[in-house]
Amino acid sequence: MARSFPNRQQPGARASDYEYELPPELIATHPAPRREESRLLVYHRADDRVEHRRFYDLPDYLGPDDLLVLNDSKVRPAALATSDGRLEVLLLEETSPQHWVALVKPGARAKPGMRLFFTGADKQIEAEVLKTLPGGERVLRFFAPIDLETMGEMPLPPYIRKRRGVLGESEHTPEDFERYQTVYARQTGSVAAPTAGLHFTPELLARFRHAFVTLHVGLGTFRPVKTEFLADHEMHEEVYSIPEGFEAAYEAATRIVAVGTTSARVLEAAPHLQRGKGRTRIFIHPPYEFKRVDALLTNFHLPHSTLLMLVSAMVGREKLLEIYREAAGLKYRFFSYGDAMLIL
Repeated sequence: MARSFPNRQQPGARASDYEYELPPELIATHPAPRREESRLLVYHRADDRVEHRRFYDLPDYLGPDDLLVLNDSKVRPAALATSDGRLEVLLLEETSPQHWVALVKPGARAKPGMRLFFTGADKQIEAEVLKTLPGGERVLRFFAPIDLETMGEMPLPPYIRKRRGVLGESEHTPEDFERYQTVYARQTGSVAAPTAGLHFTPELLARFRHAFVTLHVGLGTFRPVKTEFLADHEMHEEVYSIPEGFEAAYEAATRIVAVGTTSARVLEAAPHLQRGKGRTRIFIHPPYEFKRVDALLTNFHLPHSTLLMLVSAMVGREKLLEIYREAAGLKYRFFSYGDAMLIL
């Protein structure tokens, strides 16, 4: 957990302190034509200076002794609709063979004992609702293995298309299956993309020293904080892993640049950086002081989100909201398919 506000009345202690106005037309519903051509806002903390560049200018700001730390988790195409179209299902985690924790919409219909049917290209799969968890998720038992690569859809955030509920109408394009995935994704398990990495091409990434960690992104990362005070919010648990050789790469670097809030959370949450796996509920918000992350590459985030609060811990809440107002005035594109921000 992050160090909480000693005084709940001070600015930044409430979720409502992380509100800002955003014209709807600035929400990116499609990616930039080319990954590296997205815009890049660069904020220099040392002299409180902002620059406006393109993502392909990133090499201008990184040196040979810097280390980019990226999250190589891959988005699982785990969005499904029942054969009759009445229920929408997002599979979150397979806890044992053919047993999944899932979001079901509308949840009121998904009562224990209910049978669900899903139709693939050449077969039908049946599942049963076993129980409802305290957070509203359902535990589903499938009666046969489900091949999500052929039956599932990419779980795009609802603001990317005009949709209903978790899934909404099927408006996916082949572009979504390619572009809502980093070029270096390799460890399948996320329900949302680590979006700061979407701007990289293999050629651009090859220009930097870099290393990977894995954090399988759950919906808790992206859900808004609904408690009045940040201190009362509890993050959903997420699984992370650190590969062999990462600690040596970390120790050899002079500056650590976390690519995305998920990479930052792994770096700050792991008790050590040796090879291994773990689970974290770390919630980073002001007045947290970063221990391992020196710089951050990130996107522009939703109001009231834990991601916005994490970036506020690095920049300062009032300063970050000021930067967001400037970005909106200059028509930057916001959220998952939007532009990037580099904090130095």
